[in-house]
Amino acid sequence: MSYLLRFQVVEEAFKKKAVEVNAPSERPSEYFGKYVFNRQKMYKYLPAEVYQKLIDVIDNGARLDRGIADEVAIGMKQWALEMGATHYTHWFQPLTEGTAEKHDAFVEHDGKGGMIEKFSGKLLVQQEPDASSFPNGGIRNTFEARGYSAWDPTSPVFIIDDTLCIPTIFISYTGEALDYKAPLLRSIHAVNKAAKEVCDYFYDDVRKVQVNLGWEQEYFLVDEGLYSARPDLLMTGRTLMGHESAKNQQMDDHYFGTIPDRVQAFMKDLEIQALELAIPCKTRHNEVAPNQFELAPIYEECNLAVDHNMLLMSLMKRVARNHGFRVLLHEKPFDGINGSGKHNNWSLTADRTAAGEHGVKGVLLHAPGKTPEENLRFVTFIVETLMAVYRHNGLLKASIMSATNAHRLGGNEAPPAIISSFLGKQLTELLDHIELSDKDDLFVLKGKQGMEIDIPQIPDLIIDNTDRNRTSPFAFTGNRFEFRAPGSSANCASAMIALNSAMAEALQNFKKRVDERVGKGESKLSAIIDVLREDIKTCKPIRFDGNGYSDEWVKEAARRGLDVEKSCPKIFEHYLDDSSIEMFEATKVMNRKELEARNEVKWETYVKTVQIEARVMGDLSMNHIIPVSTHYQSQLIKNVQGMKAVFPEDQANRLSARNMKLIREIAERTERIEQLVEDLTEARRVANRIYNIHERAIAYHDTVCPKMAAIRYETDQLEMIVEDGLWSLPKYRELLFIR
Repeated sequence: MSYLLRFQVVEEAFKKKAVEVNAPSERPSEYFGKYVFNRQKMYKYLPAEVYQKLIDVIDNGARLDRGIADEVAIGMKQWALEMGATHYTHWFQPLTEGTAEKHDAFVEHDGKGGMIEKFSGKLLVQQEPDASSFPNGGIRNTFEARGYSAWDPTSPVFIIDDTLCIPTIFISYTGEALDYKAPLLRSIHAVNKAAKEVCDYFYDDVRKVQVNLGWEQEYFLVDEGLYSARPDLLMTGRTLMGHESAKNQQMDDHYFGTIPDRVQAFMKDLEIQALELAIPCKTRHNEVAPNQFELAPIYEECNLAVDHNMLLMSLMKRVARNHGFRVLLHEKPFDGINGSGKHNNWSLTADRTAAGEHGVKGVLLHAPGKTPEENLRFVTFIVETLMAVYRHNGLLKASIMSATNAHRLGGNEAPPAIISSFLGKQLTELLDHIELSDKDDLFVLKGKQGMEIDIPQIPDLIIDNTDRNRTSPFAFTGNRFEFRAPGSSANCASAMIALNSAMAEALQNFKKRVDERVGKGESKLSAIIDVLREDIKTCKPIRFDGNGYSDEWVKEAARRGLDVEKSCPKIFEHYLDDSSIEMFEATKVMNRKELEARNEVKWETYVKTVQIEARVMGDLSMNHIIPVSTHYQSQLIKNVQGMKAVFPEDQANRLSARNMKLIREIAERTERIEQLVEDLTEARRVANRIYNIHERAIAYHDTVCPKMAAIRYETDQLEMIVEDGLWSLPKYRELLFIR
């Protein structure tokens, strides 16, 4: 791209005005869920008996009676047709970090030479998408294509454009899960069962325990013209080269700053469409890095929250293009500035049949109570969460690790790639008190405290019982834990499956040991506190309230026995640890075959991601960087030759000294780049000959990635040397500041 063309692209991007957004005349509460077959619409379009049976399935986990499927399908079809839908699809989440769908029309032959709109219970409940063409880790051969998608009634169907989308699980012909939703639902069921049994120690009316999830979606926006002029962004989602601009995020002026008009218009449009799909958008703001933003919803039930996040990521890409933007969900699209994460705020709620002492039916199990007994329940669930994280800290890291998230972890505001938990001073002191005390005394936690500010016009602030630690991957934040390590492009389900399963196992183990003590004649209260005391001592290594970025913490974490591995392919190995397989099988979330298959997919995805990046980097280096650099070098050479033709030799040498230095530096750097690209290509060839996908992934990490880093260093140095007018790729200063 010539300088003139690049200049025009930048200017056009800067000149773009905010697209006019025609907001509905109603309040958001009035159009919320407009395109969702929610309970209100179920009640309207379904027979009363069918409605009650379906609600029993959704609320109480009753088995779905396929006998009602036809009547549900009729009601759905009627609503969908009235909303302008012409097609339907089973919407599922294969192991691609995205979603999949195949659209079929609501039409069949009417037997009279015409067509009729038709949709049956059979089509609603089950379909057979091709299972061989999705990542499967060897579960299915190419010639064994059959797989099944099955309706998940706990997640409402919705309409996108003219298509009725039916959330489903996706399994192989032999029953193994080929998606994220099936094991997620199993993990939610496992937590519900284990947590309810522990809740029975404290309440006698708990119907179920719900897993809650509140994700925070970070993302970058880039002008579409600039995006298209960067082949690396186009092909890999991140800039494989590019020197940081003089001004990045060091002034801290972007965070929570005024949202640019064009971005505000995009956000408004996105929120309207999201709310119409019942995605409960709540918060929007500028994030830390330039062009980085965040959207966060109100918390929801975990399965529904995962579906909504996947739907939102798809929606925001489409809406962005209508506003002249491209959304970047890569965890580290720009070197040297903040990356993007997806903080998962996770908690458990006990659903009680009757209002408790304080008139509350839903009890947040990770929230302190107002009585010593309530606080014993609180401490129980806190400690068993810590036990889950301690026992499976390597697995939890594997659940959030990827070739893309590996660039983010430990950088700027992202947590380090060591799983630890921050509790805050008050809770830490309480656990220490229980550990050291030999009494079965109950205790009272301090609630939120008032803080006086010596400014008359400012009211007293209510201070939470914990601070925040931005370097902690798994921090307690008052009534929930914030899992801050998941990447922005990831499916939240991956982390939730591991966390839910680990929590279910910890609660099962806790109940077993308490019951054994009670069976031997110990009081229930004493047994609970004794087991908690044991667990507080056991999981103490996972508790860390200090600076997670420090080198000292890496050494200390290793001393404590925590996983400090940095190699992405090796981190994935934790899925196949004996403890992981035992946990997943005991909780009936996944079996060994499914785990082995998923690891095959993870290793293969890692290899392909790095392979694509390496190819793009080689192409950019040889077809953009070197030609532009040598062209500039030629101009410098002509300048030196001209100097010698005009000035005396001594004066010419003195005047052209700087240009001669640049000529030599360009020659040396382009020579190194050529050699590095050749080495990079050979490293790929060698790695590709390795049959075992695990060993191949390790080879890509150990031999290919370092060469890419070396090439980047050389190209970034050339960017600082070559005349700006010749440089063919939009630079960071152009990409990172929306006008």
